[in-house]
Amino acid sequence: MRRVVVTGGAGFIGSHVCEALLRAGHDVTVLDNFDDFYSAKVKRKNLREAAKNSRFKLVEGDIRDIKAVQSVVSSDVDVVVHLAARAGVRPSIELPLLYQDVNVGGTTVLLEVCRRLPAVRFIFGSSSSVYGNNAKLPFSETDRIDAPISPYAATKAAGELLCRTFHHLYGMNVTCLRFFTVYGPRQRPDLAIHRFVRLVETGQPIPVFGDGSMARDYTYIDDIVTGVLSAIQQCAGFHIYNLGGSSPVTLRDLVGHIERATGRKAVLDPRPPQAGDVQCTYADISLAAKDLGFRPSVDFSTGLAHFVEWFRSSEHVA
Repeated sequence: MRRVVVTGGAGFIGSHVCEALLRAGHDVTVLDNFDDFYSAKVKRKNLREAAKNSRFKLVEGDIRDIKAVQSVVSSDVDVVVHLAARAGVRPSIELPLLYQDVNVGGTTVLLEVCRRLPAVRFIFGSSSSVYGNNAKLPFSETDRIDAPISPYAATKAAGELLCRTFHHLYGMNVTCLRFFTVYGPRQRPDLAIHRFVRLVETGQPIPVFGDGSMARDYTYIDDIVTGVLSAIQQCAGFHIYNLGGSSPVTLRDLVGHIERATGRKAVLDPRPPQAGDVQCTYADISLAAKDLGFRPSVDFSTGLAHFVEWFRSSEHVA
């Protein structure tokens, strides 16, 4: 049994990770500030199942507050899974200072607290956005990440660099996980699949940016959680891994998948391309497969059907 702290544990990925850790017999403490990026009511509902477990604890606090971090990350903690972040590529273009403050500043606070506890394993939730508009496909962990095209992507790249620096200086055991467009039950309401399904179900037009050729490597939440738990087990030294479905879906095909999953015809609202959006994401997962045994098991059609089923239940209602 381990004692695990999950920052941002009330979020989409975090809440699923917490439940999996509890099922595995670990003690879990969540540090979350329930920020206003989307409904705090939704996030609290995400934790409903975890909160039933006597080994679960919720602490409301901000990762930028060193006293709050120190209150949960102490000498009896074995693992910190750092998933807290100000999310979203497009909003970061309007609020770059906030994104820098939360994502870079908060990560530095956590690393500073953890480096004084040499036995702690540190898992950093990074993003496929660090690759920018990389012309080489699929994206490999050895590719350069010095050309991000949004402040959000830049903050995630900076977080990885900080993790590498703290490992180098203090010998911390750190693993960075680059998540590729995670979807499934509880997905954030601003993300494409959630938003598009909601619009189709209510007969409203779907905004289609560009010519529909933009592609994303969608990854089902259960596969991501499996990768995170494996990374915890294997965390030693410094490593970076892609966690993706390794099968990109174009925007045009995504709309078709949603039409089939919902049984409804989509109304399209063509719009010009948006700043900050990369053309394609595509994960080379060979390294994660070799080191972590990571092999996505949920194909996109099946995962989307699960999401639609969840959406049509009462579970998605705030």
